[in-house]
Amino acid sequence: MRAQLLAAALAIAAIFAPVLAFAGDAEWRRYVIASTGTSIDMPVSIFTIDAGPPEGGTGRRFFTDDRRADLTVQSVPNPQNDSPATFLAKMRPPAGITYKRITPDFFAVSSIRKDRIWYNRCNRGNGTLNCVLINYPVSEKRQWDNVVTRISHTLRS
Repeated sequence: MRAQLLAAALAIAAIFAPVLAFAGDAEWRRYVIASTGTSIDMPVSIFTIDAGPPEGGTGRRFFTDDRRADLTVQSVPNPQNDSPATFLAKMRPPAGITYKRITPDFFAVSSIRKDRIWYNRCNRGNGTLNCVLINYPVSEKRQWDNVVTRISHTLRS
């Protein structure tokens, strides 16, 4: 009986381990793209795998250990110095965006695709848009809300 209870407890702990990791204090560090000065506060204890440079920009991609979530920090050329609204329109974002905020200085958009939430924020820079892109499971939305908010609010160009 004790062995069965222990096995059940371990199984439950294994299922909820990724969720419980958010309950503790994540270790945060400032990540800076040296060539552009773009930076964010990044939870390095959550995004532990460096996946190399992103396609179409300067920066880095990161994954969680189990690759269930990813983070991209990048600077994208904006040679016409388009406004965030114009740049977003040229990107042709997918239909069904559930969150959209556009100002003269940035845009932020989010939606759900294949049981994953995607969130993109880009700040207008000098000849660039400096962006953070985050993808994570819909089932973990509440656990990710504070992480995504902090990353987004600390994006600097």
